[in-house]
Amino acid sequence: MNQVLESLAASINLAAPGHERLGMAFSHACVGRVQHLLEENAVQDCLAVLGRFLEGSAGRAELDQATQDAARLANGHRGSKSIDGCGHAAVSATYAVARALAGKPIDAASYAAYAAVYAQGGYAAVAECESFEPEHAWQVAALEALARSQPMREAETRALPASA
Repeated sequence: MNQVLESLAASINLAAPGHERLGMAFSHACVGRVQHLLEENAVQDCLAVLGRFLEGSAGRAELDQATQDAARLANGHRGSKSIDGCGHAAVSATYAVARALAGKPIDAASYAAYAAVYAQGGYAAVAECESFEPEHAWQVAALEALARSQPMREAETRALPASA
C-alpha cells in the first residue's frame, strides 16, 4: 500500500538474504510505533525477542520460537467487532509483530500503518488514503536512515534518495 516504501525497498533490494538485519531493524522500528496498542503480554514478549536479537543478546533459536509464537498469537487474536475500530488497531499491531518476526518488513510496516490509523481515526479512517500519509512518510524516512547506517554495497547506497 505504501508504494514509495515498496519502491525504496526494491531499489535497495531489501528482500535479499544479506539484508535480513536491515529488514528486521526496520520492522522493529515500525512496530515500536504501535507497540502501545498490543493487548497481550505474550505478543510484547515476542517483540522483545526481536529487539534482543538485533542487540545480539538472543539467538536464532529464540527468534525462531518467538516467530512461531507470534504467528499463533496473531492468527488466534480474538479480533474486534467494535464499531470505532479500536480493537482492530490491536489486531493489526499483533500481525505487525508476527510479520516482523517472520522477516517480512514491508508486511510488518503495512500492518503497523493500519494499526496507527485505526487507533487515531477509527474504522472509517482506513478508507481514506490521506490517513496513512504521515505514517507512510515516517516509514520511508526510517528505512532510508536505517539503510544509510547499515553496511551496504556501494551500488545499493547510491540507489537511496538524497533526501535522507
